[in-house]
Amino acid sequence: MAKKNAPSENKSQQSGIHLIIRALRHRNYRLFFVGQSISLIGTWMQQIAMSWMVYRLTSSELMLGLVSFAGNVPVIIFAPIAGILADRWNRHRMLVIIQSLSLIQALILAVLVLTNTIVMWEIIVLGVCLGLLNAFDMPIRQAYVVEMIENREDLGNAIALNSSMFNMARLIGPAVAGVLIAAVGEGYCFLINGLSYIAVILALVAMKVAPALARPKPAPLWQGLADGFRYSFGFPPIRSILLLLILVSIIGMPYMVLMPVIAKTILHGDSHTMGNLVSCSGVGALAGAIYLASRKSVRGLGLVIPSMAVVFGGGLVALSLSRDIRLSMLFMVITGFGMIVQMAASNTVLQTIVDEDKRGRVMGLYTMSIRGVAPFGSLLGGALASVIGTPQTLLVSGLICIAGGLFFARHLNAWRRHVRPIYVRKGIIPEVSQGLQSATEVTKPGGD
Repeated sequence: MAKKNAPSENKSQQSGIHLIIRALRHRNYRLFFVGQSISLIGTWMQQIAMSWMVYRLTSSELMLGLVSFAGNVPVIIFAPIAGILADRWNRHRMLVIIQSLSLIQALILAVLVLTNTIVMWEIIVLGVCLGLLNAFDMPIRQAYVVEMIENREDLGNAIALNSSMFNMARLIGPAVAGVLIAAVGEGYCFLINGLSYIAVILALVAMKVAPALARPKPAPLWQGLADGFRYSFGFPPIRSILLLLILVSIIGMPYMVLMPVIAKTILHGDSHTMGNLVSCSGVGALAGAIYLASRKSVRGLGLVIPSMAVVFGGGLVALSLSRDIRLSMLFMVITGFGMIVQMAASNTVLQTIVDEDKRGRVMGLYTMSIRGVAPFGSLLGGALASVIGTPQTLLVSGLICIAGGLFFARHLNAWRRHVRPIYVRKGIIPEVSQGLQSATEVTKPGGD
């Protein structure tokens, strides 16, 4: 028994930076972290350049929403299918293929822009191609994190570090993109993004991957899909987390699509202004990721999830009322903090309570809840902003996110009753794990 509790004792002795970066002790995850950090800077540069180029070419909020819709709608269709494949196929091999195809997509976009031959239909088609790749990349990558972490006690920290690298890139990428767009145009942002994929491909190839275990013959695809939906939406904690993510993604996330309008029309700025605003969101999100990484346990995250939905909504309300650049930057920090903590905390809880043979499918639904439904929100947000204005759209979005967070919190006690037996069984609640061991065997939730 003493040997079993040793990791927890060692972890309790950790403090400061060693506690925050403890997942980097694992070689494969360390390689992944470095490669992905470089690649994500390019990803954010491309996202900012794409939004600015579309608004420059069209001056249309609706077109911004349409391009975002086209680039993300494949996720809602294919992410659940990708989740099934993540439970059946070699995740490492699939990630190498997906990253290689993403490199090709970015380079094609760069060539078209740098040669001044790009037109709107090409932007939309290439956006759909990238959305299709993201639909497979995100759930497979989320599920693969578990395979890179030998000690499951470091899983929550690895997820938080994933969020930190994503938001460090969000801090650097938009700022660099703003300067680069003003100096030489959007094309070089796309070129840098394409080259940045080389880093993550090399990291994946350098990993030491254990031989794949033999798996039983899988059920038909449609049955696996149905089992994943039935399991996820039949278990109240997973269902509640996914529904709140869907609400925030549809109603709240379109604020990113409207960034060019906020920067240029409301705050009377330029591409630098837009880059700074998005970078401020990255500052808040990075702070949120560090906060999560510094936590020693997943306990308490149930309350964090709805609280951060309220913080995110409050940031949107404040942003809708601001006409000052400095205040808007502050509100973007708050918005970014609430957004990433809610999403990363949701990911951590899901990865902790999910059955191992359903992990890929739940991560597919998690991806769908964030990215798959977002295009509908982008289309709705762009259309609504063209009718009632961008500030009013942000105000309504923020108020609805606040209401969703409060509704989730109201049912938190019932949610905890389902999660507690799982935490007890896994020793996450150590002070009661021994006394209630027999009780957890009775209350253990079923698979499908």
